[in-house]
Amino acid sequence: MTLVTYPLVAHYGTSKALKAARLYLGYSLAGGLAMLVGIVWLTALVGPVEFEPGGAEEVIALASSDPGSATAILVLLLAGLGVKAAIFPLHGWLPRAMVAPAPVSALLHAVAVVKAGVFGIARVLEDVFGPVVADELGVLTPLLVLTCITIVYGSVRALVQDDLKKRLAYSTVSQVSYVTLGLALATTAGITGGIVHLVHQGLMKITLFFCAGLFAETLGVTRVSQLPGIARRMPLTAAAFTIGAFGMIGLPPLAGFVSKWWLGLGALDSEHPWVLGVLLTSALLNAIYFLPVVYSMWFSAPTDAVLEGECREGASTAHQGVREASGLLLYPALVTATLAVLAGVLAAAPLAPLAVAEAIAERVGSR
Repeated sequence: MTLVTYPLVAHYGTSKALKAARLYLGYSLAGGLAMLVGIVWLTALVGPVEFEPGGAEEVIALASSDPGSATAILVLLLAGLGVKAAIFPLHGWLPRAMVAPAPVSALLHAVAVVKAGVFGIARVLEDVFGPVVADELGVLTPLLVLTCITIVYGSVRALVQDDLKKRLAYSTVSQVSYVTLGLALATTAGITGGIVHLVHQGLMKITLFFCAGLFAETLGVTRVSQLPGIARRMPLTAAAFTIGAFGMIGLPPLAGFVSKWWLGLGALDSEHPWVLGVLLTSALLNAIYFLPVVYSMWFSAPTDAVLEGECREGASTAHQGVREASGLLLYPALVTATLAVLAGVLAAAPLAPLAVAEAIAERVGSR
């Protein structure tokens, strides 16, 4: 995945794009090497390991007989996957990769790359070591603290970004760490919230990046300071962006509210109820860097960039002067925005992401 996404990051071929792509490649290969060392070390000690809910028997036995090696292996695996998951301080590649086209950014942030990282962390913690063993090895609490730092750090950095995609990038650094936070809480509710956020964050963030791409492609608007009044030209795109932003804040009845509710329950059920304060702080910071943007889009006077519709260099001019992008560009954003609403409104449905996450959490157990 690293190799096939490298040319996507380098797509524009500028010196900035090539530098960002090389940085991404360096981070990813270093993380992959750390994970490979951990896998080889674990296999050398216990032989082939199969994924088992609650932890593989061989790994549990290793943790009992040789906790030092087991801890080192777990740290290597988490460090390697933490690069893809953009956990602080391994996150540096992600904001710089925003030189890529908007669809690639959506892929990096919502579908493949960072999700591969947190998915890998979920499999290692839940199906290789198990939450009980990981806690006994003393890894979960440091991981929890690190994810809390990442959540707040990403939100604070997002506050000062005028480039829209960079603001969304630092938002991803924060929001994706909710998944790891839920896993590190190691309670049934926390694991449920973390796993369901894998899906919910993807729906909301892909919507936001699609909308950012539509703003840039249609009107050449790429900065937060250029967004005021844009809803008058692109109301459907602005509505989709608003849904994604409200979901990221955690407003009901959107998907983000469901994730954060379960994470809050998990924090209260755990030995670390202070995590609830981190979640509330993050929600407040999310509101601070999203709500003024949404307000200005709908209620402020249009900027010159919105009125003139001047496309950035290299952007298509085919849609200048129209209210919305073509249907082929617009419909995907509307679909993902609708799914973000339905995932929250229908959260109690039998086949909803929340139901699947609950089943997984109950299967792996908790400490």
